Amino acid sequence: MTTAPMPDLENLDLEVKKDYGATAAVSHKGSASESQARDALRLSSSDDEGYDHKNPFSNPVVAEKWRETYEKSQYECRHVFDPTITWTPEEERRLVRKLDWRVCLWACIMFFGLQVDRANLGQALSDNMLDDLHMNTNDYNYGNTVFLVSFLVAELPSQLVSKKIGPDRWIPTQMVLWSLVAICQCALNGRASFLCTRALLGLLEGGFIPDMVLWLSYFYTSRELPIRLSYFWTSLSVTGIITSLLAFALLHLRGVQGWAGWRWLFLVEGLITLVVGIASFFMMPASAVQTKTWFRPKGWFSDRELAIAVNRVLRDDPSKGDMHNRQAITPRRLWRSLKDYDLWPLYALGLVCFIPQSPPATYITLTLRSIGFNPFNTNLLTIPANVFHIINLILITRLSEWLNERTFVAMIQSLWTLPCVIALRYWPGVIVDKWGTYALVVVLTSYPYCHAILVAWSSKNANNVGTRSVSAALYNMAVQLGNICSNYIYRNDDKPLYHRGNRNLIIVNILAIAVFLFTKAYYVWRNKQRDKIWNAMTEEEQRDYVRNTKLTGSRRLDFRFAH
Repeated sequence: MTTAPMPDLENLDLEVKKDYGATAAVSHKGSASESQARDALRLSSSDDEGYDHKNPFSNPVVAEKWRETYEKSQYECRHVFDPTITWTPEEERRLVRKLDWRVCLWACIMFFGLQVDRANLGQALSDNMLDDLHMNTNDYNYGNTVFLVSFLVAELPSQLVSKKIGPDRWIPTQMVLWSLVAICQCALNGRASFLCTRALLGLLEGGFIPDMVLWLSYFYTSRELPIRLSYFWTSLSVTGIITSLLAFALLHLRGVQGWAGWRWLFLVEGLITLVVGIASFFMMPASAVQTKTWFRPKGWFSDRELAIAVNRVLRDDPSKGDMHNRQAITPRRLWRSLKDYDLWPLYALGLVCFIPQSPPATYITLTLRSIGFNPFNTNLLTIPANVFHIINLILITRLSEWLNERTFVAMIQSLWTLPCVIALRYWPGVIVDKWGTYALVVVLTSYPYCHAILVAWSSKNANNVGTRSVSAALYNMAVQLGNICSNYIYRNDDKPLYHRGNRNLIIVNILAIAVFLFTKAYYVWRNKQRDKIWNAMTEEEQRDYVRNTKLTGSRRLDFRFAH
């Protein structure tokens, strides 16, 4: 990439020095050349003015501009905003550890509650649920489709409700409502009741993940968020391990009170989610400044910790205070976010890159039953895949952070699964070697999950609170749309080996790799395009643009996309 010449320092006033320099330093990180990043940092901390390039509010003029913005938006933490406060790395590390225990850990517990009610259907299948309800695998596929369509339809409305009333209120409400529906699954009596509960669960669970990402973003910086999201999705695999052990015990209750084991499974695990949902009303503060309540009179933070918690997030991304946490997204802001085509490549990735792994993961219990394992061992045999999934998820997210690279690291997921789906289609041992088939399925479903990278990537490239809220929902809608498509890969007339389905998975897997490469090329091209326009401007035009542009977020000419 061609290095963009920077404005002459001597001809820039302090406001433009700081405003342009800090913006360029953040925007070029991980997306433009190293020399551009160094120039941007030099610009923001040059001469003897003492400005700190890590603090975009070092310039009093810039600080006052943002203070006015926070007052205008009635940002809930505005009274703690302090452009001059400093803290030591050790103070920040202690604070982040506290946030991990109070915020991230509970987020993982809530995700556990979500996954308990999403994953137990596969475990119920191993106890002959389909036969008990006089259904087949096509009915099962249709039920999954109903769930995913409902989930998808609810994504954006749920995000809008969450932004209006606050995720601290909406998420616990969602959990309590869907847990009641999950409990009612113990009374299923046929196809109609199965489809009804699938639809209600999808509507009530839809939006939970982007709502949770929004809540986490109130407490963590953009650099910390991907790792915390990896912990968040690690709880998915932890849930798989715990519920597999629960299923092993609960399915042995078949015959107690005349019930099948899968009915006890739905009842007990639904009650678990209900408890987590009720507790979440008390465990989710609206923001860092709202942890003190009647049942928590001392709050979570000392005054010093509170000041650090708020100001470190604002210095990482000043735009996090341009809306308060009970402010609705206007139709105009929604439309502006929807038409932000620069985020569409990430939505395309969400659509295709998780399809190749989904059918084998969804059908793992049926696959293990079909090759000779009994219902109880089947659920225990899913545990190794979940353990390896946890390890690979954390490793790939850490690798992305270490290399400051998103595209090629996330693409490891597709490179991992491609030889596995090829083997599923063409390896003759699938028919006769049940342990070999089991090993192959375990390797495939242990894939390094890049979801945390893509969610944080979408959030970073949105570069605006309102757009970030909508983009999180749109990205997750794309993922759910891909999941809907994946439900029609394995069909009843193609079992038990699913040759046609596995051939289609190979095609989609190759397509996913192509989309990753396209996304990389697109963002490199967009950054070069903006460099060319910016470099053609005079210093006066650059100065005027930084001061007066009305464009926000990723639409700004001085913003560079991460890739």
